Amino acid sequence: MFFERRKTLQIDRLFQIIYILLEKKTVTAKMLSEQFEVSQRTIYRDIDVLSQCGIPLYSARGRNGGIKILENFVLNKSAMTEQEQYHILIALQSLPKGGTENIKETLKKYSNFFQKSYQNYIQVDFSEWGKQKEILFDTLKKAIFDKRVISFAYYNSEGEKTQRKAEPYQLWFKSRNWYLKAYCQEKKHLRIFKLNRIKNLVVTEEFFDKIWEEQENEVNNELYQSITIVLEIDSSMAYRVYDEFEIEQIYKKQNGDFTVILYCTENNWIYDYILSWGEYAIVKEPLFVKEKMEQKIKNMIKKYNI
Repeated sequence: MFFERRKTLQIDRLFQIIYILLEKKTVTAKMLSEQFEVSQRTIYRDIDVLSQCGIPLYSARGRNGGIKILENFVLNKSAMTEQEQYHILIALQSLPKGGTENIKETLKKYSNFFQKSYQNYIQVDFSEWGKQKEILFDTLKKAIFDKRVISFAYYNSEGEKTQRKAEPYQLWFKSRNWYLKAYCQEKKHLRIFKLNRIKNLVVTEEFFDKIWEEQENEVNNELYQSITIVLEIDSSMAYRVYDEFEIEQIYKKQNGDFTVILYCTENNWIYDYILSWGEYAIVKEPLFVKEKMEQKIKNMIKKYNI
């Protein structure tokens, strides 16, 4: 584990050295050693590694001497294709609003590397989350990068609280919600946790080595227990039907009403979602969903003392 972390730090330092050379043109080994808080011998080893990787570096002696990089060099000369370079920039641009501010700086660095103009290809806005949820997202992302075990309280769909200790490996956006994929040490299995239900998150001092490669059937979670619901929706809700469903899910009837096929997981959210259509939608199939909707509506009527 120690050697893996050391290697990661070295790779990060190598990229930063290239960026500094592209920006400043000439630097000394002493300047680099002071900036990265390593010995000059380590810096020279880094320079050797970069040279072996095909980065055209050379040293110049004299008053204005130092370590230099060949004029007009860009990472385009590496193994990455033009398309791969744009993929990196696009991926980075999807992160700023949901990640740390230094993502923007990283994006500028890679744009400089590739000699691409800094153009905003994608904008993802998480402002509706509020500050606390943004902090949660950033903390989890850092724990994933650092391979640190996390501890947190988790509330299931019934409101029951359990204490969890997990090895996080991916933040996942699906069906309007963010989730954390992690190995739960308590359950000894891969699990998916809804971010909204994670409370009192603590990043521990414990590290983990395993790189999780998820097999979909390994994740024992309600998210994968999908059901098919058939809805009949009134024609007056056409604007919402076409906004919220894929065209392949929609079947327009002769009278103008819609039959919609909904693929989802059975949880409280889906029942609340169907109720949000009010009198304009009814469940046709399956029977058990129809019966649960009927019971929920009866409970609502009781609360109004009708």
